[in-house]
Order: sequence, then structure tokens, then C-alpha cells
Amino acid sequence: MPVLPGAEPFRHEGGEAGVLLCHGFTGSPQSLRPWAQHLAEHGLTVSLPLLPGHGTRWQDMALTGWQDWYAEVDRELRALSERCSSVFVAGLSMGGTLALRLAAKHGDAVSGVVVVNPANRMHGLAPYALPVARHFVRTAPGIASDIAKEGSVELGYDKVPLHAAHSLRTFFRQVDGELPQVTQPLLVLRSAQDHVVPAADSARVLSRVSSTDVTEIVLEQSYHVATLDHDAERIFDESLAFIGRHTTGIGSEGTAARG
Repeated sequence: MPVLPGAEPFRHEGGEAGVLLCHGFTGSPQSLRPWAQHLAEHGLTVSLPLLPGHGTRWQDMALTGWQDWYAEVDRELRALSERCSSVFVAGLSMGGTLALRLAAKHGDAVSGVVVVNPANRMHGLAPYALPVARHFVRTAPGIASDIAKEGSVELGYDKVPLHAAHSLRTFFRQVDGELPQVTQPLLVLRSAQDHVVPAADSARVLSRVSSTDVTEIVLEQSYHVATLDHDAERIFDESLAFIGRHTTGIGSEGTAARG
């Protein structure tokens, strides 16, 4: 299936410091593109891949699972590591979960982690029905576009395939057990109001990681997709400053951004 307009991956060849950005569950690179462009404009090498099953039709996503999504960002991290002297991982929602697993698994190859409203578990009673319900019901209502800013829209599926949701629940459990292996500097940005991922998830991440250099910032004016919301510029600036503190130099601008 063709990729939806706006959901295309983004890459930019910049300096020696690289950043891998990971988008969220049922979303696409569109939700992080302004962030990626901001980092690219400041000379960073940036990779924002499209996760398998995303950015086309929800039926395609129903055929994928967390191993597929993680394998994609793992490949991108390895490619960035060959190109850059320091690499940072960042993500929104499930993308934050992916970034945290990359940090846990790759150790010193990751210089720092930035997560926005990171997801850690599925809440309520509904997730407990997923192992059985997914065989009888194909989808649940979508979760995209939880944004306070008027006129700002996230490009994501209007339905959640339950097979993929079941895999996501398994992934959350997997990563929760790996969080103590995260030792890198960590920046957590969370929204004061989030209708998709509660503040408890960020609190759980902060309580489980082994990082000693940890910063938490509360975004007062944004909902879940804060990278497209009122606090977007703050996310861009804080992440750039965080990277600047933890690398020898952001470097000079490279070739024009593409994507």
C-alpha cells in the first residue's frame, strides 16, 4: 500500500551528533516531523523512520507486532552509529518506549534519551480481554490526535487493530523489566493533561531506570501529542539543549533536509 501523504520517513545528513526519533502507536512520522526538522536545522544528523504497518491502512498494522516495530528502529540506530560519533534516541508515546528499549539494549552506543509522554502499560480492565477479544473483534476506536491546539491534527489511524494492541501490551511488559538497564542521561517531558497516557507511566519510567542524570519537565498547555501542540517549541528547544549538554558539539549543518 502507498504511504499516506505526510507519513513519509524523514532523514537529514548533518554533523557528528545524530538523533533517532520514534513515532507512536498507530501514528506516523508526521507527528514528529517539525521536531525532526528543528534538530536538522541546528546541524544534527536525524533519522525519523516509518514503523512497519503504520502510515498506510490499519489492516496493514494488524499484521505487525512489537518485534517488527523495534527491529526497524534498531536498524536505524545501528546505521546512525556507523555515521555519527554520538547518537541520541527520542520518541513520543510508544516511540518513547522504543527509545528506552534501545537505550537498555545498546548501552554506551546511546548517549542520551528524550521521551515525550512515554507509554509504559495499558490501563483499566479492557487490556485483560485482549488475548481473547482480538480473535472476535478486529478493532477498537482510534487514539490519534489528542491535541489541545486548535487546528493541529495528527495523521494516525482512526481504528486500533486489536492484534497489534495485544502485541503492544506484551511489549510494555518486556520493556518495563528492562528499564533498570537504562543508565544514560534522560529527559522526560510529560503533559499535565493527557487523555491517552496517564502521568503514572512517566512516574513508573522515572522510578525504574538507573539513570543518575534525569530531568522531568511538565508541559502545562498540551495534551498527548505534545510535539504538535502548544508546547512543541519547548520540546524542540529543551531536547536540543539536552543534546548539547551531552555531546562534544552539535556540529555544522550538512546537506539539505529531505523527506
